[in-house]
Amino acid sequence: MFQSFHPKMIVNTKFLFFTGKGGVGKTSTACATAVALADDGKKVLLVSTDPASNLQDVLEVGLTNTPVAISNVPNLYACNLDPEEAARAYRDRIIGPYRGKLPDAVMVAMEEQLSGACTVEIAAFDEFTNLLADSNVVDAYEHIIFDTAPTGHTLRLLQLPTAWSGFLEENTHGASCLGPLSGLSEKKQIYSVTMDALSDSTKTTLILVARPDESSLLEANRASKELKEIGITNQALIINGLMQSYLPDDKVSSAFYERQRNAIKQLPNDLKQVVTYSLPFVSYSLIGIQNLRFLFKQYTMPAAEPEVEGKIIFLPGLNKVIEDFSLNNTRVIFTMGKGGVGKTTMASAIAVGLVEKGHKVHLTTTDPAAHLEFVFQNSDLNDQLTISRINPTEEVAKYKAEVLSKVSNELDDEALAYIEEDLNSPCTEEIAVFRAFAEVVARSRDEVVVIDTAPTGHTLLLLDAAQSYHKELARSTGEIPESVITLLPRLRNPKETSVVIVTLAEATPVLEASRLQNDLKRADIKPLWWLINQSLYATDTKDPVLNGRAQAEEGWIQKVTTELAERCAIVPLMSEENKGYEQLKNFISVY
Repeated sequence: MFQSFHPKMIVNTKFLFFTGKGGVGKTSTACATAVALADDGKKVLLVSTDPASNLQDVLEVGLTNTPVAISNVPNLYACNLDPEEAARAYRDRIIGPYRGKLPDAVMVAMEEQLSGACTVEIAAFDEFTNLLADSNVVDAYEHIIFDTAPTGHTLRLLQLPTAWSGFLEENTHGASCLGPLSGLSEKKQIYSVTMDALSDSTKTTLILVARPDESSLLEANRASKELKEIGITNQALIINGLMQSYLPDDKVSSAFYERQRNAIKQLPNDLKQVVTYSLPFVSYSLIGIQNLRFLFKQYTMPAAEPEVEGKIIFLPGLNKVIEDFSLNNTRVIFTMGKGGVGKTTMASAIAVGLVEKGHKVHLTTTDPAAHLEFVFQNSDLNDQLTISRINPTEEVAKYKAEVLSKVSNELDDEALAYIEEDLNSPCTEEIAVFRAFAEVVARSRDEVVVIDTAPTGHTLLLLDAAQSYHKELARSTGEIPESVITLLPRLRNPKETSVVIVTLAEATPVLEASRLQNDLKRADIKPLWWLINQSLYATDTKDPVLNGRAQAEEGWIQKVTTELAERCAIVPLMSEENKGYEQLKNFISVY
C-alpha cells in the first residue's frame, strides 16, 4: 500500500522536524530515526520540544536541556527542552518588571494571558532557536532532529512586523492571546534566520506523523496545508501503526484492520500529494534502543513473546459512569481529552444511557472535528434526546468581524494584520464559542446537558481574570448575558457539573490528559471520572500483535487508576463502530 519508512529513503537535510497529533508516535518515530542515522555513522542530535515528551523514557536515559551522549548508541546525543519550564521563565521575564507597580488584578490577568498553549509553544520556539543560533552546536552534527515542530499559526505570528513592535503591551482591542510575543523584540534577527532555515528545502524536512484513523489524518492534512502556506514545502507523511495482517476469526483483529483501511481510503486530497510511507503496528512498546532498532526492520513481534498472565486490573465499564450520573442527577456533563481518543462517541453513549434511565437529555459538541450527525446518521432518536452543534467556524467568523469592526478605524495596516493573525489562535476559537456554550449550559435547568469538548481551564481563567470575560463579551456585544455571568460558578459546582476525561492507555494521551486535568484544577474544576477508551487490554483478542500491545497498556492503566483518576472506567476496543441510537443503546448495555 505504502513504502515502508526508513531514514535512508528520506533524510538528506540537516534539520528534521516531526509533527502530528498527540499520541500518533512522533517521539518513538523521531527516536528510531535518530538511532538508525547514528547506527549508519552519522553524528545526530535529538531534541524534544514537546510539553508531553517522554523522550527520556523511550531512550531510557535521564535528559536535561544540555545535549548528552546516549551511551549505547555511538554518535547519538539528545536533550529535552522543557517548554513548560521555558514558559515559566519566559513569563517571569516579561511580567517581573511590573510586579509591585501594577494592581494585583492586572497582574493576575497578565499571568493568565501568558499561561496558555500559545505561550508554551513560543517559549519552546525561543529555546530551540537559541540552540540553532549556536553555530558550535549546529556545526557539530550532521543531523538535528526535533520531536515536535511549531505550528503554522506560531510561525505566521513570528513573520508579522507588528509582533516585534511592543504593540501587544498597549493593545486592548480584543485580540485573544495578548502578550506571548511581547518579550521577543531583541531576537528578531535570530528568529529571521531560523525562519529562513525552516523554509529552505535543502536544510529542512518536515515529517508529518499520523495514525491510520480519520481524525489523525485530518490533523496531518491541516498542518501540511498550514505549513506549506508559509513556505515549508519539503514534507513527507508517515502513517504509523498500520496493521499488516489480521486473524479472520478474531473479531477485534479483523475490525481493527478494516477500520484502518477505510480511513486510508478517505485520505484527504491534499495529503495525497505528499510522499507517503508507513510503519507497522507492533506488539511491543517502542521503549529502549533494541526495540527502536526493530521498528525499521518491520518486526511486528519481539523475538520471544512474553507469557500472558491473568488480567489483574478490574475496572467498571461505561454503564457504571452513566449510573453514577443518573443517581446523582448531574445536570452538565463534559467529555474532554485530546483529539482521536473517542470523545464524541463516549459523549453520545453517555447521552443515550441517561435517556434510557428516564432523563431528558440535550447532546451538543463544540469540537470542529466532531460529527454527531455521523454517529446518529439514519437513526430514529428517542423523543427525550435532542442534538445540536455549536459551529466553531461560524462563531469565530462572527467574533472576528465584531472585533475588527471596532478597531479598523483606529489601527494602521500592520497592527490590523497582527490582530487578524492573533484571532487565528486556538484561544480565539474557545472564546468565540463561549457565548453559545453558555446558552447551552443554561438549558440544564430543564434537561441534562452532555457536551463533547469544553473550554479549557486556561480559557476559563483567561476570561475570568479580573472579570475579563465580562469585558471580553461586553467589547463585542455591549451586554453580558445572565448565562455568562453564572456560568463559571456552575461549572465549579460538583453537584451540578461533572467532567469525564477520555484517554487511551498510551503514553502521550495519558500525559496530555494529566496536563488537561491540572489545567482544569487551576480553574477549580475537578474531573470526577477518567474513561480509558479503545482498550485492547479490555478485549479477549487472540491476535499476537494486538495481544502484545494489550500488555503494553497495563502500565498506563495502572498509572491512571493509582495516580491520576478519582474514579476510572474502561471501554474495550470495539469490534465495530457504533452508529445510531439502537447500536449505542446495545453497546452500553454490554459495557
